[in-house]
Amino acid sequence: MVRKKAALYVRVSTLHQVDKDSLPFQRQELINYAKYALNIEDVEIFEDAGYSAKNTDRPKYQEMMKRIRNGEFTHLVVWKIDRISRNLKDFSEMYEELKDYNVTFVSKNEQFDTSSAMGEAMLKIILVFAELERKITAERVFSIMLSRAEKGLWNGATVPIGFVWSEEEKFPVVDEKEADVVRLVYDLYEQLRSTIKVAYRLNETHVKTKRGGLWTAKTVRDILRNPFYIGTYRYNMRESDGSRRLKNKDEWVIVEDNHPAIIEKEQFNRVNKLLTDNYRGLTDVQRADIHKHIFSKIIYCGNCNAVLSAGLDTARKDGYRPSRYTCITSGGAKRCSNYVSDLIIGPFVFNYVSNLIRLQERITPRHSVRDMQRALLRGNAFVDVIGIDDESLQETRFALTSSMYSETYSLEENNETVIVDLETEQLQREKKKFETALMRLEDLYLFGDEGISQKDYVFKKRDLRKRLEDIEVTLNEMKDKNVEDTSDAFIDHAEYFLITKEMQQARNVDHRALSESIGREMLSDFIHTIIDKIIVIDKRIQSITFKNGITHHFTYKSLLDSKSTAPSKMQYKNYEEVVLSYLRENGACSRADIQKQFNMSKHEIYTLLNDLIKRQLIGKTGQSVSIRYHLNEKLT
Repeated sequence: MVRKKAALYVRVSTLHQVDKDSLPFQRQELINYAKYALNIEDVEIFEDAGYSAKNTDRPKYQEMMKRIRNGEFTHLVVWKIDRISRNLKDFSEMYEELKDYNVTFVSKNEQFDTSSAMGEAMLKIILVFAELERKITAERVFSIMLSRAEKGLWNGATVPIGFVWSEEEKFPVVDEKEADVVRLVYDLYEQLRSTIKVAYRLNETHVKTKRGGLWTAKTVRDILRNPFYIGTYRYNMRESDGSRRLKNKDEWVIVEDNHPAIIEKEQFNRVNKLLTDNYRGLTDVQRADIHKHIFSKIIYCGNCNAVLSAGLDTARKDGYRPSRYTCITSGGAKRCSNYVSDLIIGPFVFNYVSNLIRLQERITPRHSVRDMQRALLRGNAFVDVIGIDDESLQETRFALTSSMYSETYSLEENNETVIVDLETEQLQREKKKFETALMRLEDLYLFGDEGISQKDYVFKKRDLRKRLEDIEVTLNEMKDKNVEDTSDAFIDHAEYFLITKEMQQARNVDHRALSESIGREMLSDFIHTIIDKIIVIDKRIQSITFKNGITHHFTYKSLLDSKSTAPSKMQYKNYEEVVLSYLRENGACSRADIQKQFNMSKHEIYTLLNDLIKRQLIGKTGQSVSIRYHLNEKLT
């Protein structure tokens, strides 16, 4: 006979919950229930104090499940079902696992256990209603927040520079000293027409941000785009799932002339038109910079080793004209047709450099070359890249980590480094503490039996978020100081510090937006400072040689397996051989059949097929939707 042993799980979502749901009460009730109702005296208590049941990220819960998987328990007993989970998906997964290990689930409060079919059915019904209650409560809170926003009331967020929080008004009010900084930002942008230049000017004149840090193009751009400065209050713009995606505009709450303005509407509109036109390449400033080609004189042809000649490509619909790099031997007897556009090379190079910058900060001697490759090829720009050669990765790993070994032996002498590390660790602990407090506050408001008032919830949440933001700012400043003070293996020019910071903050670097905010000339100088040579074949970057002599070679998927869409009107020529091979293997096919096999547009497919017909390499039969293309008989 199997000896019974019960795991007793107790939890409260906040440290303030007492009375019937308090931990001592739950413990004693479960011990008595196991002993007298289930005839189980061998019990072990798992206790999570101050953790929400929204997910399973709870230390004692995880320990308990690990021991259940090891076969230590026959029963899992809880005070009531929402002590273990409020999430239907999490509970279902846990319950299926319990059944796999023949563990009976018992809820004392609801008076059922899953050893019977009725108990199992009741369990599922109760859990559905528990999750429904949680969602209804969350929807009610969200509705209250929307109602407050529509009335122009503050719902808690970061108070922007130029304003300070007023307990009397319960809303941010103008701070004249900070407001002068905001006005300066707008005036400088109208004068310089570049967010990065404004950031440089502010840093050079020792103007500080609201938190006392350095200015970047992004912080400048955020101020210029924020209508709060003209008295407009916006709410519910972004998704709250952590993605920060914009919602549909019809879901936004916008209240105009809600509070005193710092910037005149006319200036705000002028500045935002400049920002938009700058992105499209339409302003005089952009036209003055448009003839600067970012990759000029460093792109080489992989076929004939000649440098590619830089020029302007045709204008796009929004007026933007990318650079085009063409092999200088494209005419005459040699007939090299190699060329590439900024639209192809820009995303690859800037995202690769961005990944390299982040790798520099995080790499340790323990990281393998496989870890490095994954980090360097992270992003949509590299979907067709199979890998990077191991030799160059080994050289890069040595270059990035060699200085770490020497630092290890000097730690005892470098007290300043030790102090900085200790300060960082302390701040990380503080950050985790406030994140936990924020989670507990939300749980108390939404699910606590006694709960707190909406007013207290809003203001306590605002205070906790402000403390978190202050800690984040301090950590970022310490991190930036380390980056600025360290001689990097690849990027060691202080004048490009703000560019590297811009690239650090973006998971996917938009080279057009970067060009708009920084300017082609400065980007060109930046790239030429760190990269010596780029080799291109068939619009694919084959290798990048850095100024320190290390060359990264890239291996690609075949065109048949390519996941990226060809952006160039002449890209279809690269598919000529594979289309002919496909027709040779499959016989007569429709245009749709061929298009499904390759990442080409309808226009490109038709262009290629017509070109092959003119050259008598293929033929076609039928009419309209019955047209079929086949290989010319002499080639079969």
